[in-house]
Amino acid sequence: MTPAQKAMNQLATWPDLSPCEAGCGTGRALRSARDEIVHFHSDRDVDLHLTTRAIQRLHYDFAESTAIRLVPGSRWVTVHLDCDADVDLLLSLVSVALKAHAGPQEPPTATVCNFHRVTVLVRDEADEN
Repeated sequence: MTPAQKAMNQLATWPDLSPCEAGCGTGRALRSARDEIVHFHSDRDVDLHLTTRAIQRLHYDFAESTAIRLVPGSRWVTVHLDCDADVDLLLSLVSVALKAHAGPQEPPTATVCNFHRVTVLVRDEADEN
């Protein structure tokens, strides 16, 4: 089972999330009553919809994580899943996202996820030697 499948299976049991098609047209998604929360684009790459306030609050923590990719001005955070720790990080961030989206709504902006806006480079095993 891939990390994304593992995360999707766990999140699908959460009562505040419902499966849906990703608004970007690629992959599976889960949404809350108000917003799409997470897009599963591949076996490793997931976009998570946060609020501006949540991203600002966690910005320094994100900078320290090798699993997180930010796009300036986007309310979506890309999480690259390589291991169980990355899945755990995603689950924690989905909890943050649900809480953030339950609060007062932010002014509307384009809410396009980061799919095709983030490049995750696969590490070449030859480069490790």
